[in-house]
Amino acid sequence: MLRHGESQWNLENRFTGWTDINLTKRGIREAKNAGKLLNKESFKFDLVFTSLLKRANRTMKICLERMNLSTIKTQTDWRLNERHYGALQGLNKTETAQKYGEDQVLLWRRSYKETPPKLDINDKRHPRFDIKYHHLEPKELPSGECLQDTVERVIQVWKNDIAPKILSGHKILIVAHGNSLRALIKYLEKISDKDIIRLNIPTGIPLVYELDIKLSPLKYYYLGESSEVERRVAKVIKQGKSN
Repeated sequence: MLRHGESQWNLENRFTGWTDINLTKRGIREAKNAGKLLNKESFKFDLVFTSLLKRANRTMKICLERMNLSTIKTQTDWRLNERHYGALQGLNKTETAQKYGEDQVLLWRRSYKETPPKLDINDKRHPRFDIKYHHLEPKELPSGECLQDTVERVIQVWKNDIAPKILSGHKILIVAHGNSLRALIKYLEKISDKDIIRLNIPTGIPLVYELDIKLSPLKYYYLGESSEVERRVAKVIKQGKSN
């Protein structure tokens, strides 16, 4: 698994969601470094899954170029998109916390079932105005999502598309977003709704999962100098599964 490199709105501390924002120079360096780390450890992939958003697509392409795997088959899927932050998209997180209160914004950002204020159906930021989603049914297009909504759609693509490929012997790279990867890890590790709030996935650091024949995690680890990140993730997973 690989979260995209830093985007311009990551840098500006804005809610991004489905807004199609590009990488920063640092994000490009992170993508290159991810490819370097994977190449150094001799990882090879048969197929890559990614979202429809350019920050994930570009991270994927840069990473694969560093691995000399530019011709590998890739599959894009809207269900791997970042969580849709509704009417918060584009707003500065600090300013939003000052307006609504830090506790409320923390719920919108991290809780499992709290949905942010939704976009009006006629708001130009609504995905129905984006040509990338014209193939979807109107009922599939969110106006805003809680993490639970994101988990439900990520599990669909996992069960229907990704898991069967793994079971057939394919090595898979998933390049996605903080919340879509949190959703997948929650499902794989059976992390509680309460504890998932504390799990954060860093940008640009490959997270390796090794699974058994039933696709239950055997072990996981970050590549590179990320022992502190790995320690924090391990603590959340352990506590989440014990609750």
